Amino acid sequence: MSGYEAAGRRFRTESEYKAAKRDLKLIEEIKSNVHMEQPGEVISLCDALAEGKYRFESVIGNDFDDEIYELAEKYKSQGYTKSSRLPEGKRARKKAQKKQGKSSEAKRSAGKKNGSIKSKSQVSLDDYDGAMKKAILEEMKKREKRRKLVVVLCGIIAVGCFGYFGVYSYFADRTQMNYEELASLKGNNALAGMTAAQPVTIHYTEEDDVELKVLPEYETLYNKNKKLIGWLKIDDTIIDYPVMQTANNEYYLDHNFNQEYDKNGSLFMDAACDVVHRNTNLIIYGHHMKSGKMFGNLNSYSSKEYCEKHSIIRFDTIYEKGLYQVMYVFRSRIYNEDEVVFKYYQFFDAASEKEFESNMQEMAALSLYDTGVKASFGDEILTLSTCDSSEPDGRFVVVAKRIQSE
Repeated sequence: MSGYEAAGRRFRTESEYKAAKRDLKLIEEIKSNVHMEQPGEVISLCDALAEGKYRFESVIGNDFDDEIYELAEKYKSQGYTKSSRLPEGKRARKKAQKKQGKSSEAKRSAGKKNGSIKSKSQVSLDDYDGAMKKAILEEMKKREKRRKLVVVLCGIIAVGCFGYFGVYSYFADRTQMNYEELASLKGNNALAGMTAAQPVTIHYTEEDDVELKVLPEYETLYNKNKKLIGWLKIDDTIIDYPVMQTANNEYYLDHNFNQEYDKNGSLFMDAACDVVHRNTNLIIYGHHMKSGKMFGNLNSYSSKEYCEKHSIIRFDTIYEKGLYQVMYVFRSRIYNEDEVVFKYYQFFDAASEKEFESNMQEMAALSLYDTGVKASFGDEILTLSTCDSSEPDGRFVVVAKRIQSE
């Protein structure tokens, strides 16, 4: 709807729109306190964003996060640090020069009144009377005290900066270690010193007489977080993450597997998907992080050569394993509800062969290149989706066909 638009971006729901408005307000507050032309302030802001001091809720916030990251990296490449500060600009310099010119003119006038003009090298303390000498010495002492105070403060700030950098590095390393630890728990049945004696069995619903056994290699992870729905891995890439699922598509935008706040969020499956009764299409979302984490490098599939080298995607649900082969790679965006256009993010099930073929044709028409891989009615599809900056509300999408189950 036209009413759900903010900063040139359109949003599907009122809740997403309100989240975007909150982000815009927060960004305005941040910009009012940070001088973007000052390298030190921008680099400090970038670190604060990475640590999670400011929490964004929408793609607008993520775009601002990326903007600050790129600007900070630019400043760092030029040799600036958090303690760097540039002159205040031409106006300040002109004002200082004007003030200095008036001071020099006053001194020359005073020299003329005394019958001569002395250069700075000719003036000594003895040229002044006792009261003036005392005033000058007092001023020199005050300046020396200020100088020492500035040195001490700079030292404290430097220690604080190193400390902050240490904390930031710790949290960054912690995020990486968390996922390495989770990967190591696959196939490990021990949890908190206890060994699972029996396989984990899930009764799906009271009405539906379905008993599901969690794969042994995911039992420990499932016991740590019952929102785990699977694991996604693409060989020779950073993508090797658990996939979560909740009743909505919001929580794991900014929370990790351990349910801690994390600006990287987690990979998560659309709430409308059902891995038990198997939708035609399972959709997994992830942030496009500048660091490369989550789906930060998914747009590498824009290269056909890259796709050919990484055409196989492994996606295991917690109940069964599966391999998928990439079919389509395309760019799209989030459309208004009233726009009559193919919306990949609303394609979950095909009730007929005709409906299935129609969706495949739409994807093929959008695809950046032909992979030669086709799907038929009855095949299971996997869609990976992340943000794309090529247009407002842009999305980068990789679609694969299931080719093997274990």
